[in-house]
Amino acid sequence: MDTINQTTLIILATAFLLVSFLYSSVGLGGGSSYTALMAIFGVSYVLIPSISLTLNLVVTFIGMVNFYRGGHVRPKLILPFLITSMPMAFLGGVLHLSRTVFMWLLMITLVLVALRIYWLGNLKMRLTLNDSQRLIFSLALGAVLGFIAGTVGIGGGIYLVPLIIMFGIAGEKQAAATGAVFIWLNSIAGLIARVQRGAFDAQTILPLIAVVIVGGYLGSNLGALKFRPAIIQKTLGVAIVIAIVLISRKLMMV
Repeated sequence: MDTINQTTLIILATAFLLVSFLYSSVGLGGGSSYTALMAIFGVSYVLIPSISLTLNLVVTFIGMVNFYRGGHVRPKLILPFLITSMPMAFLGGVLHLSRTVFMWLLMITLVLVALRIYWLGNLKMRLTLNDSQRLIFSLALGAVLGFIAGTVGIGGGIYLVPLIIMFGIAGEKQAAATGAVFIWLNSIAGLIARVQRGAFDAQTILPLIAVVIVGGYLGSNLGALKFRPAIIQKTLGVAIVIAIVLISRKLMMV
């Protein structure tokens, strides 16, 4: 099993503390930024999904509980996404991908995240779907995002929440609640698969869990309502763009 050296671990822990603080201050998780930062610092492709999934579990748990207490969780809304996403997240975690295939998947995923952040904005366009169309959309989107979660460790909330709003499936709070539950449960499915195949390094993950707990707690309690989600995403999205450039260069050298 590949491990992260002490210097890189310290740098990542410091960066993750800041990311978790900023994202939690606006009610977000930050999984795409964690993944991008690990790619920038050359973390093994075997470890990136496991670490990202674990941090997704930690960061989204509090948000999920708060949404549930606030009465925003809608089981009928969430279930169609989970029917396909959880099996696909497990499948993605079980698959033994080569480094090249993984890096291509990661780059494509990060490019889509960058497009979502910088060019698609808040997806203010609204479309109306009937009940059968909503079901098909939910099942299909759940399968795609579940597979992404299991293979590269990005929970998919950054895509799921605005699309739910865009297609008129639910309002903002219900969409956010769905995103939190979706990320949490699919992170569990993907992580179980990776633990079973031995792609898990507790010695590396535990310190990172500790810092995102601290960052998430401080951000949610001290920074709430001071920042706009779009500004946070665009600021930290710089790491995603850098990761895309570095991954592209590595792939071109293969």
